[in-house]
Amino acid sequence: MAIERVLIADDDPLGREFLGEALRSLGYEVTAVATAEDAIERVAKDVPDLVLTDYQMSGKTGVDLLKEIKKRSPRTAVAVLTAYGTVERAVEAMREGAEDFLLKPCTPETLELLMARVEHGRKLLQENEYLRSELGERHEQIIGDSPAMKRLLEEATRAARAKSTVLVHGESGVGKERVAHFLHEQSPRRDRPFVRVNCAALAETVLESELFGHERGAFTGAVGKREGRFELADGGTLLLDEIGELPLRLQPKLLRVLEEEEFERVGGSKTLRVDVRVIATTNRDLAQEVKEGRFREDLYYRLNVLPLQVPALRERPSDIEKLAKHFLARYSAMNGSHVKTITPEAMAALQAHRWPGNVRELENLIQRICVRDAHETVRLQDVSQDIGQSPQLPRAPGKPVTDVCGRTIADIEREAIERTLEMTNNNKTAAARVLGVTARTLSNKLKAYRLIDARLARLQKVPPGPASVSGPGPRPAPPKQQPS
Repeated sequence: MAIERVLIADDDPLGREFLGEALRSLGYEVTAVATAEDAIERVAKDVPDLVLTDYQMSGKTGVDLLKEIKKRSPRTAVAVLTAYGTVERAVEAMREGAEDFLLKPCTPETLELLMARVEHGRKLLQENEYLRSELGERHEQIIGDSPAMKRLLEEATRAARAKSTVLVHGESGVGKERVAHFLHEQSPRRDRPFVRVNCAALAETVLESELFGHERGAFTGAVGKREGRFELADGGTLLLDEIGELPLRLQPKLLRVLEEEEFERVGGSKTLRVDVRVIATTNRDLAQEVKEGRFREDLYYRLNVLPLQVPALRERPSDIEKLAKHFLARYSAMNGSHVKTITPEAMAALQAHRWPGNVRELENLIQRICVRDAHETVRLQDVSQDIGQSPQLPRAPGKPVTDVCGRTIADIEREAIERTLEMTNNNKTAAARVLGVTARTLSNKLKAYRLIDARLARLQKVPPGPASVSGPGPRPAPPKQQPS
């Protein structure tokens, strides 16, 4: 916590004058009084950042003043000075909450060291308070080795080394905040604070105070000075979660911090400088928001220096099994559940689901099953109860049931394979599980029905070529012999 205003309590006029001049030369705003009673009255009107008090004064002692200040304003720092230093006095002062205990006479160098120690201690205190408030948040490693996730982690690792702003795009529930933590942990700032603020969770006036801090009396309820998240993250990383929800009125102030690394607290006039690496996340199309006038174009380009796109869960179905097993192990242990395994049929249904809620939806589903079900295995009917799939063969969304009467077995089998592939996003392993065949069998049938060439042709919008492997169907007639 930065120290700006200092109150000196000393009944020695020369001592007050020396301390005041020395602290003003260091850039502090100083007020001086002669008694502990005057100091208590001053603190009641305007709480300082630091009280520097003599131990022995007429009337109340410096320790009496210390006790009274800690009752009224526990966050105010207090340092005790004395010309008669003893171990007992030092222990008494420190026990009552003093930040430091110094012998008089002090030199300007000693005072400068004192101020540095107090500021460092207060900053650590505020960081610890913030970290305690964040203890409930899980910051686990990113799970997934699909090609899409490997590309993302490679890009994030390169971006982590720079100080440039990163904008993490992705649907709700894909794990954008987890990617932000990965960026911080891989960066040179990993040992400095990681601070988060959710732009969608706070009212506009509260959000401004959270970001930039406020001075005492800046608004109703501002009974004391408060540092904002930018100050708290100084030297580290600030995550602006859901940046697309940032009100237009605050966007110019954020732009200034990003460009000039300086700002003023709400209700303040002193310009503060910080060294913060900003990571922003959004599930909105900010380029479209700019076109519609809801987001500043200059701020968008300043945020979008290093863009990262987190893939949706349906785009990486091969990661679903690892994620499901990870959540199953966690919530089974957390809830004392007996659920330990997932059947192949249930896993195939999970891989076939479209997951509109992404990883968060999968996590919630597994947690619900662990709490609800008493048996040891997650079955297909357990999964279907939550994602709306029938225990029978799942069907591709939006397609009507085709009447099978009067059709050949081969024709029905071919349609079943094609629709299951559509449902599983062309994941042949998941499709094979749903169909109850091996991956090799499915591969052979794809070749036999020439579905590989047909599906590729539809993707490329060109007619399919001749099949590379012969299958069912009439053979082409041999060429006619020309008469000799």
